[in-house]
Amino acid sequence: MSQISLFGDEREEKQAVPVGKTLSVLVPYPVDKAYDYAIPKNLEVHEGDYVCVPLGQREITGVIWGQAAGDIEPKKLKAIISKYPLKPMPEIHRKFIDWVAHYNLAAKGMVLKMSLSAPAALNPPKPSIAYRKKVSDIPAKLPEKRKAVLETMTEGKTYSATELAEMAGCSTSVIKGMTEKGLLEMVEVFGSPPCSSINPDAGQHIDLSKQQDDAAQEIISDINAQKFSVSLLDGVTGAGKTEVYFEGVAQALKNGKQVLILLPEIALSNAFLDRFKKRFGCAPALWHSGLGTAQRRETWRGVANGKTKVVIGARSALFLPYQDLGLIIIDEEHDPAYKQEDGVIYNARDMAVVRAHLGSFPVVLVSATPSLETIHNIWEGKYKHLELPTRFGEAQLPDIELVDLRNDKPERQKFLSRALLKALVKNLEEGNQSLLFLNRRGYAPLTLCRGCGHRMECPRCTAWLVEHKRSGKLHCHHCDYHMAMPKTCPSCSEEDSFVACGPGVERIFEETSEYFPDARVMVLASDTAESHDDLKAMLKKITDGEVDIIIGTQIMAKGHHFPDLTLVGVVDADLGLQGGDLRAAERTYQLLHQVAGRAGREAKKGHVLLQSWMPEHRIMKALAAGERDAFFDIEASEREMANMPPYSRLAGIIISGREEHMVKEVAEALGKISPQGANAHGQRIQTLGPAPAPFARLRGKYRYRLLVCADKHMNLQKTIENWLKQIKIPSNIRVYIDIDPQSFL
Repeated sequence: MSQISLFGDEREEKQAVPVGKTLSVLVPYPVDKAYDYAIPKNLEVHEGDYVCVPLGQREITGVIWGQAAGDIEPKKLKAIISKYPLKPMPEIHRKFIDWVAHYNLAAKGMVLKMSLSAPAALNPPKPSIAYRKKVSDIPAKLPEKRKAVLETMTEGKTYSATELAEMAGCSTSVIKGMTEKGLLEMVEVFGSPPCSSINPDAGQHIDLSKQQDDAAQEIISDINAQKFSVSLLDGVTGAGKTEVYFEGVAQALKNGKQVLILLPEIALSNAFLDRFKKRFGCAPALWHSGLGTAQRRETWRGVANGKTKVVIGARSALFLPYQDLGLIIIDEEHDPAYKQEDGVIYNARDMAVVRAHLGSFPVVLVSATPSLETIHNIWEGKYKHLELPTRFGEAQLPDIELVDLRNDKPERQKFLSRALLKALVKNLEEGNQSLLFLNRRGYAPLTLCRGCGHRMECPRCTAWLVEHKRSGKLHCHHCDYHMAMPKTCPSCSEEDSFVACGPGVERIFEETSEYFPDARVMVLASDTAESHDDLKAMLKKITDGEVDIIIGTQIMAKGHHFPDLTLVGVVDADLGLQGGDLRAAERTYQLLHQVAGRAGREAKKGHVLLQSWMPEHRIMKALAAGERDAFFDIEASEREMANMPPYSRLAGIIISGREEHMVKEVAEALGKISPQGANAHGQRIQTLGPAPAPFARLRGKYRYRLLVCADKHMNLQKTIENWLKQIKIPSNIRVYIDIDPQSFL
């Protein structure tokens, strides 16, 4: 796509500055190529430099990508305006951006945009005000608060006003008053980048078991070899996997390398950060969407200049412009949260493996329930397998019991079986904590008119509205639409006719509180812990023993360690099996295995009850028997028979727009010329659809899907590119390409 077609003919104006050579610049816009710009003779720039360039009436940030294409007359070119004072973006990172764009069929400029996600960081940081002790001796008649401030200060060291106030137990106005009296002096200081002075030998070291040490030494060996490798650190919940890969982090730091640790959910970072601080004596740099502008600016600049050594973050942290990355850890590698479904669609786990390959360093995948794709790569000898089959120390794996709801039915309009209630009573009497797990927010997933059967649906999505007692409203969990509960049915006008169908965590809270009025019960879900501080406070209450029964969603399923939690009851173990998702069985097994792993993580033995209407299902049997590998064998066999990943490749084509008839027309036109059959090399491809997506309407847009299934070695990207070029897509219709889809909704 040409620059003229996107932005108009913007290069006709002649430059007032003398220009020399030309280079290409990639800009963070939906463009597929870098554009030629002239270099002013007084400006020295190199490939990878961050520059400011004119684009229409705007001045925007770009990155010098390489040599100019030379297809525009030099006199028509606009000139680069200025260069930012930063180290250049490394060549490896630019190659990574090119690779991600090509593989995921995404605009190269939009991939670059993910790497330029803190624009304010491009400019030099501004100094902040700090305070330094100005007197050597403390005056005798000094007020107590001022005296406390001076006593807490070290000679020659600088402190922020907030830091001093916290140390001395006073307000910041006391600090400012002391400055006016000549007791303190103000100085301008520049803050250090986060995690820039980490000591790999600091903090607490835990004695590893023989199995842990063997795995750690294998990772350390790969790091020292400075060659690409992929290892799966495969350990049961509570096996001490984190302590093992911390040894790898320490070795990479000793070698002067930067380290990236990816976590699937930010909720995991609170407990994880404490463990990191204890091991390394300082906090890592954080990167996720919940950070403020200042923190993002400091982390981005620290990474780009090579001073920030360890980053812990969500999937987007992979696209920070690391100067010398030497190790990537992907914790809970199986988690679907690593797949980005909006904007540039990509799988951070798979892209991290590519990033490690380009940089010639190791990547460690970590999980108690690896993805089938990773297990398949183990079987084929592509990945190393580091196993930790037992829990660390005295802890034992919990006993898992199936509760057949066909025989042990809860009371009418209740959801806890007699067996689970009995276990809760016993656990409370013994002074231990219990977790009731249900991966469904709100009070009830469906609100139904008992008179005419009308279901309350979202007007913008193909989804039922979920009742929330906490807000007193009906909510859509897909587009954030909400409304007050109507007093009359919009279909039959009958008053007070609505009834809640099915349970959410709020309804389980209501039932639990009724059965156990004296118990301290807490609901922990993404909408009850609305901020990181809220979540941290709630988790602390659990750790401190201030909660008897926790009712939680998947936010409780992994990454947490509660010493007194000995009972886990899964309210609806069958929930994830609903629908026709390719990975439904695998994900259900992973989620239930992870939540079961919260029980009995120290000396106290754990017990898990899975309530199911299908206890004979292979997932339930595998969980109860602890036969994970047998489950994977069966799952792999079924996938192979169906010619589904990891034995083939998939791509989803999603057509979206506000006019349903136009969406359908484009989808049908693509379907008529879709790739089918075998190519010249005998590689087969099949395209299914088009058909309305399971969520046929999402956020006000209608959606159709096609699914492409191809042999593993086919050039799927080229095939799809050639196919889509044959149809002119109207400007009000979007076509999304999802390579290796994880969701089919």
